[in-house]
Amino acid sequence: MRSSARPRRSFLYMPGSNARALEKGRSLKADGLILDLEDAVAPEAKDVARSQISEAVGQGGYGNRELLVRVNGLDSPFGEADLSAMAAIGADGILLPKVENRNMVMQAIAILDASGGSQDLPVWCMMETPLGILHAEEIAFASPRVGGLVLGTSDLAKDLNATHTRDRLPFMASLEICILAAHAAGIAVLDGVHLDLEDEAGFRAACQQGKELGMHGKTLIHPKTIEAANQVFAPSADDIAWAKRIITAHKQAEQAGKGVVVVDGKLIENLHVESALQLIAMAEAIAAMDA
Repeated sequence: MRSSARPRRSFLYMPGSNARALEKGRSLKADGLILDLEDAVAPEAKDVARSQISEAVGQGGYGNRELLVRVNGLDSPFGEADLSAMAAIGADGILLPKVENRNMVMQAIAILDASGGSQDLPVWCMMETPLGILHAEEIAFASPRVGGLVLGTSDLAKDLNATHTRDRLPFMASLEICILAAHAAGIAVLDGVHLDLEDEAGFRAACQQGKELGMHGKTLIHPKTIEAANQVFAPSADDIAWAKRIITAHKQAEQAGKGVVVVDGKLIENLHVESALQLIAMAEAIAAMDA
C-alpha cells in the first residue's frame, strides 16, 4: 500500500492566472490546492499562469498543504510546455487531465524526467472520460509514481450524456470503479466537484456519500466549501473514541491470552484493530495539519 495518513479531505482548484488567488491559498484551510493551468486558464494566459505558479510555489508559504499542478493534456498545444515548466518547481505532484491509458502516464513521466523533475515526483490522474474509467485499474497501476485518481464528473457527465442528480446515481458505477482501482493500488482517490454553490445541504450530502463510498476527500471550486468538506471527511469524536476502545480492549485481551474480544456486543478482530489504528493516525495527522 502506497497511501499514507496524509489528510486529503479538501482540494481546492485555483486558476494559475490569478495571482491574488494563489496568494490567498496560503491562508486557506484546505488540505491541498490544485494550481490550474487547464480549464480555468484562457489560452492567451497560459504563459502567465506557468510563470505565476512557478513563482508562487518557489516562494513557499503554503505550510503543509499538498500542492498539485494540473497541466493541459499532451494532445493540446500547451501540455508538453506545461510539463517541462512545472517539472522542477517543487510542487508535490502533477495532475494530468483526461487520462485514458498507461501510455499517457508514462509519456508524461518521461517529459517530466527529461525536464529535470525529481525521479519520484508523483503524477496524479484525472478520471473524466468513459475510456479512462474503463481503464482505471491500468492507470492506477501504471507506475509506482501514480499518486492518486481525481474524479472529473463534469466532463464525465458530458460524455455520458448523464444528469447531475442529488443521489449521483448516474455516476455511481464510475465512482466505484475508480475507488476500487485506487484502493487496490494503495493510492488516493478524490471525489469530483459539486457545481451548485448555493446548495450547501447537497454539498454536504455529496461529501458524506463520497466518504461512505471510500473517497479520501473532495475537490472543490470555492473556498466557502472547505470547512464542510474538512468536517465530513475527518474522523468524528465518536469514531475516535470507539477506535481507542477497540485498540485498548484488543491489547488487554492479548495480554490475558484471550483469542476473542467483544466490545459492546460486537466481535472485534484484527482487521477492526487495523482500521482503528489507521483512523487514529489520520486524526493525529489532521490535528497536526490544523495546528
